[in-house]
Amino acid sequence: MKAEEHIRPKGKLSIDIIGPDGNTKERIYINNLVVQTGRDYIAERLISDGDGPMTHMAVGTSNSAAALGDTALGTELTRQAFDSATRVANVTTFVTTYAPGAATGALTEAGIFNGASGGIMLCRTEFNVVNKAADDTMVITWTVTIS
Repeated sequence: MKAEEHIRPKGKLSIDIIGPDGNTKERIYINNLVVQTGRDYIAERLISDGDGPMTHMAVGTSNSAAALGDTALGTELTRQAFDSATRVANVTTFVTTYAPGAATGALTEAGIFNGASGGIMLCRTEFNVVNKAADDTMVITWTVTIS
């Protein structure tokens, strides 16, 4: 019997909206798509670090479905550097906090990139509206598992 391996990157994220009183107003969990440029990036990192690490998370307002060929968000609102990026075994976790006044609005998409602008997109997700008020804090925790 011939053994076969199927390596597949998978991602999921949680979004916490925290009110000015410090209480969590909303928490949602979403699966994402590791896009083709992200898959190519992972394969390239096996032999080179020329493209640099993933460093930023972006959120936006487009409701177009995530597709394998995506290279950017549909309508990017803001992009911020990660608070942290850690790896344990085959799971990498990225965390970004959007403070009051940042990323305010009716958000419907998010992505991970290796630059403060442009750059290579690793993952993209589209979700039902998450409303972030001007005085709310939003924390996104995004995990990518290679299995």
